Amino acid sequence: MDLTQGSFEMKMARAKKMMLWFGMISVAMMFAGLTSAYVVSKSRPDWVSQIDIPAQFLYSTIAIVLSSFTFIIAKKAIQKGNRRNATSFLLATFVLGLVFVILQFQGFAKFIEAGFYFTGSESTITTSFLYAIIFSHLVHLFGGLIVLLVVIYNHFKEKYKPGQTLGLELGAMFWHFLDFLWVYLILFFYFFR
Repeated sequence: MDLTQGSFEMKMARAKKMMLWFGMISVAMMFAGLTSAYVVSKSRPDWVSQIDIPAQFLYSTIAIVLSSFTFIIAKKAIQKGNRRNATSFLLATFVLGLVFVILQFQGFAKFIEAGFYFTGSESTITTSFLYAIIFSHLVHLFGGLIVLLVVIYNHFKEKYKPGQTLGLELGAMFWHFLDFLWVYLILFFYFFR
């Protein structure tokens, strides 16, 4: 297919999706660099390998995976013209995103209770990496929550209709990317201690 063909709207949609892909690839490269540095740093003599990942991070993983499913259901409801179900599932997605954030902060609190600090004389290179990687994901997730609020706002303004869902699609792509990224990170932390 020739990418120069199609209406102006189609070209804009392709351009917006391409820009989002570039952004997501950049974020993925950042996390690949952070996790690579983590692996390389494991050979340091001051590396602490006896850190247990708090259960709150597992629970937050369940919340964010469920939020991806609710977003998929919301998108299908909009495509079928079922605004009521779309509203319910978009709001459920947002609530699950908030649950994810709350559980993440509870996980940080458990790290601190266990004596693992981000900075200061009691911190280690290991805990600094953990905090930096998880906090970086949280920053991106806050961006995802803002995107989700925009999607919900546009939904209430009835901007999405069957066949007219570009903003919803872009929001869903980014949200699913954040979900995938967190699943990668949690698996990484469990298998590369």
